[in-house]
Amino acid sequence: MGKIDKKAFPVLNMHCAACANNVERTVKKLPGVSEALVNLATNTLSVTYESEQLNPQEMREAVVAAGYDLIIEEAHKQERQEEEQQKSYRNLKRKVIGAWIFVVPMLLLSMVFMHLPFANEAMLVLTLPVLLLFGKSFYVNAWTQLQLGRSNMDTLVALSTSIAFLFSVFNTFFPQFWYSRGLEPHVYYEAATVIIAFVLTGKLMEERAKGNTSTAIRKLMGLQPKTARVLRDGVETDILIELLQVNEQVIVRPGEQIPVDGTLVNGTSYIDESMISGEPIPVEKKSGDRVLAGTINQKGSFVINATKVGNETVLARIISMVQEAQGSKAPVQRIVDKVTSIFVPTVLIISVLTFILWLLIAGPDYFSHAILSAVSVLVIACPCALGLATPTALMVGIGKAADYHILIKDALALEQMRKVNVVVLDKTGTLTEGHPTVSTMLWERTEDEHYKNVLLAAELKSEHPLAEAIVTILQKEEILPVALDSFNSITGKGIKVFYEGQTYWAGSHKLLKDFCAGISDVMAGMLAQYQSAGNSIVYFGRENELLAVIPITDQIKSTSAEAIKELKRQDIEICMLTGDGERTASAVAKQLGIDRFVADALPDDKDLFVHELQLQGKTVAMVGDGINDSQALARADVSIAMGKGTDIAMDVAMVTLMTSDLLLLPKALVLSKQTVRLIHQNLFWAFIYNLIGIPIAAGLLFPLNGVLLNPMLASAAMAFSSVSVVLNSLSLGRRKL
Repeated sequence: MGKIDKKAFPVLNMHCAACANNVERTVKKLPGVSEALVNLATNTLSVTYESEQLNPQEMREAVVAAGYDLIIEEAHKQERQEEEQQKSYRNLKRKVIGAWIFVVPMLLLSMVFMHLPFANEAMLVLTLPVLLLFGKSFYVNAWTQLQLGRSNMDTLVALSTSIAFLFSVFNTFFPQFWYSRGLEPHVYYEAATVIIAFVLTGKLMEERAKGNTSTAIRKLMGLQPKTARVLRDGVETDILIELLQVNEQVIVRPGEQIPVDGTLVNGTSYIDESMISGEPIPVEKKSGDRVLAGTINQKGSFVINATKVGNETVLARIISMVQEAQGSKAPVQRIVDKVTSIFVPTVLIISVLTFILWLLIAGPDYFSHAILSAVSVLVIACPCALGLATPTALMVGIGKAADYHILIKDALALEQMRKVNVVVLDKTGTLTEGHPTVSTMLWERTEDEHYKNVLLAAELKSEHPLAEAIVTILQKEEILPVALDSFNSITGKGIKVFYEGQTYWAGSHKLLKDFCAGISDVMAGMLAQYQSAGNSIVYFGRENELLAVIPITDQIKSTSAEAIKELKRQDIEICMLTGDGERTASAVAKQLGIDRFVADALPDDKDLFVHELQLQGKTVAMVGDGINDSQALARADVSIAMGKGTDIAMDVAMVTLMTSDLLLLPKALVLSKQTVRLIHQNLFWAFIYNLIGIPIAAGLLFPLNGVLLNPMLASAAMAFSSVSVVLNSLSLGRRKL
């Protein structure tokens, strides 16, 4: 198997759900394509393919042959899509205005001045520009789809208006055909033109409403600077951002947005990172610190060394994640896709059956009624309402989540969250600030001069969050590390090192037991006090001898208790998992009002705990830092990482809370429920609209009360159905979390 690429391409010229299905089927048939998903709301194709078998240009050629187009250029593709959509919107607006200029006098002629001489001929003249100029795209697209053996909404519009127009032309020039049979030769020019005008108007309103669903992406893209000031051969030069290379020196002045991810080479400043991390307080940056693209330099001027550029920056990855999530399909959408794929052919069959049944039941005298009913069936049927029901709701929901600094990886994650009834929380960095500090060092025996040197050398090699706290305090004492003989990390317990022929270790209570090291009564008493205050404990020893006990405090976040209360109000069970000892875990749990916790938990223990909850029929969300809790996160039904903008967190979790505020967790769960409820509402009304509208258009009510749906009203109803679905989705943006 060759290299697998996954890319998203903007799609042009799509008009309805059937169009999306046509593009999807076209791409799926290409060699090397393993998955292709088209989102009508975002007009985006997400495709996974083998780059050795297929390239984007070949993909575009296949899509163009199917009557659509792709934007395959990587540079500024979103901007180009915006430009194309704006151009299409302006063109559509001109068509709408032009169509109504001809339709209004047409309506006056057909309803008020129908008995004037040559009224029919005048209406024919007014009809031609509407059909051939403003409605031309419907016929061109319908013909293209017919050649491919496919159909879409354009097929319905082109067929219905053609039938009405040709029937009217026949009656205009050959009225005697009907007079000789005792029938009135009615013309329906106004129906053909009004259908075109209403459908165009509906599409215009739909496009405008759809544009409002992508505000989140536009906000994120607005954070990306267009140029960067680089230092080349001692000369400052402004270049386009896409020309910037890794390891180039980039100058950032006060008030400017940082163009790339990088490391400060010189200078200091305060950086506003709220647009990425959600943290409102500016962060001080000095030489060696990491800075992110899109954040704002507040004070000093500095130079950074570019480490990630273009699509590799954290901001670009966030934008990509939100776009992919908005373009993904919820499980319910798979059912809708199957319905829309057969929708247009089914409507065509119903229309033909309507015409035949009218003639069989009512007789030739009702030929005009049969024509009108068949046309009304073609016009009122709306695959767009079905096609837009799910993706527009997802777009708004996932976009709103991004506004709250909640990154949702895909539609499945959003749908799964609403089912969560148990939330399992890691302690360090999730419930606590994640900035541990050493309270003190309690030495079990007289401190040897090199013990701290060994401890510093060992902790410098450790990746555990508590290690950083120990390193910080020892470096403040100007302790220097020794050269260790070897280093071993013991998963979930701590570390073990060799120095001058002896084994030193540092870690949890379980590691203390593994080395059979004892604790004096005096030390045990002091230890109990620190544990009762919620301190984490690191034990440091040599062989089977305990050398020191290091209490480390990590402040509980100010929002943790409130977040847990809010989750409980949602009838969600809360559990806490921690590698700390029983007494420390109990103190933290009591302070936060958590009834169930597991102390001394290894990664395997966390994984097993989540699995046991699932065996009880629970839907479990695991919240952790994305690294130490990877097993449990992978096991959970919904994995949630406390990210603060880190790359790893975005990779491992289905949902990333970009800020340290745990209150985002209950908001994410509420948003999930609101979005899924909205999807179901949209689908219900879209299905009901078609289930009720098509039989009425076919003339079901005529035998009961003589009501026959006019094609003009049918076209207005069709236009309104799509717009109403989009507007209903937009209402989610105004709801409180």
